[in-house]
Amino acid sequence: MTKKRSKALDNKCPSCGAPIKFVPSLKKWKCEYCNSEFDLEEMQKHNNASNIKYNQDSIIDDYDDYDDYVTYTCQDCGAEIVADSQTAATFCVYCGNTAILKNKLSGKFSPDAIIPFKKEKQEAIDAFVNLAKGKLFVPKNFTKKDNIEKIRGIYIPFWLYDIDIAGSIDCNGTKIRSWSTGNVQYTRTEFYKMYRTGSMDFFKIPVDGSKRFSNDIMNSIEPFDYSGLTKYNHAYLSGFYAEKYDVPSDEASVEARRRALESGKNAFLDDCRGYSQKNIVRNTLETKIKNKYYVLLPVWMVNVKYNNKSYIFAMNGQTGEFVGNIPLDILKVIVWTILIFGLVFGLVIAIAWVL
Repeated sequence: MTKKRSKALDNKCPSCGAPIKFVPSLKKWKCEYCNSEFDLEEMQKHNNASNIKYNQDSIIDDYDDYDDYVTYTCQDCGAEIVADSQTAATFCVYCGNTAILKNKLSGKFSPDAIIPFKKEKQEAIDAFVNLAKGKLFVPKNFTKKDNIEKIRGIYIPFWLYDIDIAGSIDCNGTKIRSWSTGNVQYTRTEFYKMYRTGSMDFFKIPVDGSKRFSNDIMNSIEPFDYSGLTKYNHAYLSGFYAEKYDVPSDEASVEARRRALESGKNAFLDDCRGYSQKNIVRNTLETKIKNKYYVLLPVWMVNVKYNNKSYIFAMNGQTGEFVGNIPLDILKVIVWTILIFGLVFGLVIAIAWVL
């Protein structure tokens, strides 16, 4: 394991020089000290925002070794910030200021675009708490303060692909019709051959670019509204965590192609209407990647541990889609089972005694 040193980047309030954060509800940067608010244009005027793609030669290391830890110096308090090779934005544990590790998003790791957060942390907290409301067997401390405080906003790296598919499918189709005449039941089965050919275009198929996060979770909070994509600027990271990709584009493209082919095949099959069964006997659909984009997408996440097992909850930071599986308090289940069994048993005994 190696350790390297660099300087962390943060954003300052143009009015008072204090750290400043991006506020999703305002779509502006707001200083918590002097309450000044600034839009992106104003931040850029004061050199507090940049979308410069830093020269690859300026990158301190190439991050080929994913076990490396890099040491950064906080520009506000001078404390040492230690981050692993995937972290692109974090916080100083001493003064709490955002530490944007700009060299992690440089060169080939520089995003093409970003969807800024639209949902506030309180909205994520409310969704998390409401998930447990009305559920009898939720563990008592599931929504305790410690768990709520763990909710954090993270920009997750994604690859987006524009993919064309073209080709044909051959199918065997079956139509089955049944009727009765008197006491006789008849069944008529007809067999057909079907052929469909054509092409389809898919735009911005997303694939999670980080191995840290479950693909099932990331897929569940889709879709994102890609009309919200804006040119990448490190100022949007202020107040949030961020990761850089560790799944290369060629590896991620395999999943994107699979999703395009599956959607295309289903669309062709849906066009074969009126059949009881449809079986593909030949499929020549092929994919062609037209464009690819490396983007950062907003996600609120919390990891809750219960009985030595982790339960991950995530909310789409743009649309508010919330997913996660709540653990069951086994003791509560047992107690309620005994109570219900006892109540039913007592009721049966009482009815039997009366009768």
